[in-house]
Amino acid sequence: MEWQFALSALLGVLFVLMLIGVPVAFAFLGVNLLGAWFFMGGEAGLGQLVRNSIQSVNSFSLTPIPLFILMGEILFHSGLAFRAINAIERLIAKIPGRLSIVSVVGGTIFATLSGSTIANTAMMGGTLLPEMLKRGYHPSISMGPIMAVGGIAMLIPPSALAVMLGSLAGISISQLLIGGILPGLILAVLFVAYIMVRCMLNPELAPADAPGDRTHGWERWKPFVRDVVPLFAIFIAVVGSMLIGWASPTESAAIGAVASAIAVVCYGAFTTASFYKALIETARISVIILFVLIASTTFSQLLSFSGATTGLLQMIGQYNLSPIYLVIGMLLILLFLGCIIDQVSMMMITLPFFMPLANTAGVDPVWLGVMLLLAMEIGLLTPPFGLLCMVMQSVAPGNIRLTQIYGSVMPFIILEVLVLGAMLFLPWIATGLPQLMVTP
Repeated sequence: MEWQFALSALLGVLFVLMLIGVPVAFAFLGVNLLGAWFFMGGEAGLGQLVRNSIQSVNSFSLTPIPLFILMGEILFHSGLAFRAINAIERLIAKIPGRLSIVSVVGGTIFATLSGSTIANTAMMGGTLLPEMLKRGYHPSISMGPIMAVGGIAMLIPPSALAVMLGSLAGISISQLLIGGILPGLILAVLFVAYIMVRCMLNPELAPADAPGDRTHGWERWKPFVRDVVPLFAIFIAVVGSMLIGWASPTESAAIGAVASAIAVVCYGAFTTASFYKALIETARISVIILFVLIASTTFSQLLSFSGATTGLLQMIGQYNLSPIYLVIGMLLILLFLGCIIDQVSMMMITLPFFMPLANTAGVDPVWLGVMLLLAMEIGLLTPPFGLLCMVMQSVAPGNIRLTQIYGSVMPFIILEVLVLGAMLFLPWIATGLPQLMVTP
């Protein structure tokens, strides 16, 4: 059977199932069942499918996923994250677009404590957006920064999607996590600079604070020292333990989860109800991710068994593309897919083809992995699918139109594309920190 037919049939059925509203994981499962029956020999193929599914999640390298999720859920449901945002708001004063900058700084800090882009956007949108609109901030300078900084959680550890990408693509998870720090911080700085410049050029976008909004001296710094500085210890423990080679990603994730729980107890914010909710949400999200991993791994094996992967690699190999053009092509595909499907689906569809091509061309896997993460992060913001745009619509007031949400995020998409281009020609942005890591 021609590999072109196998590839067209598998991808065609997959997209049809997704278009009619079948959940991503179940769409892949359906394709896997049909493919195993037709391409792997009926009942024998189904049996092999079950064995492959068990093997795909029977990996210790996946353990950081639930631990990273638990780390963020504990801080979110205990209310410590909200206290940190309030402390940052009191600290930043006399700056154009103060609350918009608070959303970027606070969102970046929360990204270092939670690997969930959706939770980051929902929390910042639910707490800061109503206040910004109440004070007369223009919607474009209110919603855009919140959505843009929400995606940074995909880059800065702890990032469950980075662990998932590393596991699926065969990239060092610790190096991938560390590699996303510098691009994430660069994005945050660019976002702040853009807000300040735009608000200075057009002060009507963000009215100045009322005199009563400002505090001075120790009263201004006290909440920050009390509610934010100690939380940095969690990030330092997670990232530092990996950077100096003391802990693997799994061990550092466990350190972060334990440190988060200790912080909640020390702040007197521990309640049985909030801890139970954090555990339930962690279990729910983790099961979804692991189910998706099963579907993705078996789909990749099915493509290989049917000859689709080999045939496609041979066809592309005939063009003798240089590594840089190959990577550019991969990024353009992801940017396009980001407009129509979610990030997990993007990984599941593209990685079975991308990674063999990259390995054949000798592309640095960490450099490529960080760029893939940023390209998928941009997909969180690009209309019409833009997942974070949908999250913003759910928390924004009813009078905010979807077109306003799309318009508010466009300048930040441009900034992210510029950083992606910089990484393409300056690989050290992604590989500099991982090269400093001490091998355990």
